[in-house]
Amino acid sequence: MKYLFPLIIFAMIGCAEKKTETIVHTNSVQRYAIPHFADSAAFSKMQEAFPVIEKIYRDYAEQNHFPAISFGVVAGGQLVYSGSVGTSNIANHTAATTKSLFRIASMSKSFTAMAILKLRDEGKLRLMDPVSKFIPEMNQAGALTQDAPAINIQNLLTMSAGFPEDNPWGDRQLDIANEEFMKQISAGISFSNVPGVNYEYSNLGFALLGKIINKVSGTPYQKYITEHIMKPIGMNDSRWEYDEVPKEQLALGYQWIDNEWKEIPLLHDGAYGAMGGMICSIEDFSKYVALHLAAWPPRNEAESGPIRRSSIREMHQPWRFNMLITDSKKRTGELCPITTGYGYGLNWRKDCRDIVRVAHSGGLPGFGSEWRIYPDYGIGIVAFSNHTYGSPGAANAIALDTLIAIGGLKPRVLSPSQILNQRKEEIIKLVPAWKEDQTNIFAENFFLDESLERRRESTREIMEEAGAIISIHALEPENQLRGSFIIKCEKKNVFIFFTLTPEKEALIQQLDIELRDK
Repeated sequence: MKYLFPLIIFAMIGCAEKKTETIVHTNSVQRYAIPHFADSAAFSKMQEAFPVIEKIYRDYAEQNHFPAISFGVVAGGQLVYSGSVGTSNIANHTAATTKSLFRIASMSKSFTAMAILKLRDEGKLRLMDPVSKFIPEMNQAGALTQDAPAINIQNLLTMSAGFPEDNPWGDRQLDIANEEFMKQISAGISFSNVPGVNYEYSNLGFALLGKIINKVSGTPYQKYITEHIMKPIGMNDSRWEYDEVPKEQLALGYQWIDNEWKEIPLLHDGAYGAMGGMICSIEDFSKYVALHLAAWPPRNEAESGPIRRSSIREMHQPWRFNMLITDSKKRTGELCPITTGYGYGLNWRKDCRDIVRVAHSGGLPGFGSEWRIYPDYGIGIVAFSNHTYGSPGAANAIALDTLIAIGGLKPRVLSPSQILNQRKEEIIKLVPAWKEDQTNIFAENFFLDESLERRRESTREIMEEAGAIISIHALEPENQLRGSFIIKCEKKNVFIFFTLTPEKEALIQQLDIELRDK
């Protein structure tokens, strides 16, 4: 994801108006004791971008032949801005709203992953358990090589079971019965890799996870996810079977063929629903986005969600490397390489600016969707469309970057630990004299690596060249046991970096003192 620079923003504002029905409103829902948006001034400024955001989606829908698109911005634990453009049912001329229910396709996968982690947290399974422990039919599935390891649950979560990429075949399996699914497995699986080696996107793998949830919990995965994840956070309108959705709320799916819309028949829920069957509204899904954002940062508050915050953060980690894109560019044209990976039911990406994005798209015949969050910024966005494989990911990227640019949002600043602050103050007292009675703050390796005499002399030379001390800057922690700060001096600045040991009384194991030009 890249920042949207003002030139592009103003160019969008100046685009010609499109004659598209627009419904835009703001809605807030607070379900958990989620921290408020950290920078209230930035948030107030960010609100200035809301009219631009609406126009981004309206233009995107028009340019890409989307019958409808619904979107929502989540910050501070709530849906702060949302809107819909176009028609959810063309024949009935039904206007889409943020209460319209769209099939969200593969965005369902993270719900399945979260259910697995919840069962893991309850001690009912382990991620290293072989899949065959819960699905005996896997013993007949075969293997690519004689030395291939058994497929475990983590392999399924991280798309590394060795199954071949199965889009679009997997999309058409959505409604098959459980008996047919098990016959598929027992008849044997064709593998593209041995397990645990490569990332390869697999709908089959998440269908198997749904079966495991069923086996372990004793209830269908749909019911387990609904009762243990969705309802506790207030997702009361979402469904798995389209027959259960009120007709006026159901978004139908379409494909643009020969300059006209063709309605795509909806598939019923089935054994593959764990990979992409959920039907959801923006207002419902925003609560799920808020749940993910609320997992950051790690803190001492009591747990209030349906699953531990640590387990949600676990979902956000890149457990399986995907690719390094060296020729990726910013919107201004400069190179900005990115690396990507897959967590548990979620994509992970970090760019050249160390910005982390967690996201997942979804696509089925008739539908396209995507959501993304910047965990370090505390902001996320989600959008649904009823166009075949019509991903709104590009619009989400532009919209989210626009909000960050206009709001001047900055990543969350880590607060230093008590011991890190204490060691900083002790270092300040120590420099430049290095009195022997002040050296008990150092680990046993410290003076073996370089003697006290040499450290005292080199520090004296640095401080003499820097001149008189004017002020001392705040500590900038890299983590709770490592950080740096600047001593502002008359002629030059002194940069000090230090890192502590893992002992109970964390001592200084490394201390670097360097001259820096002002």
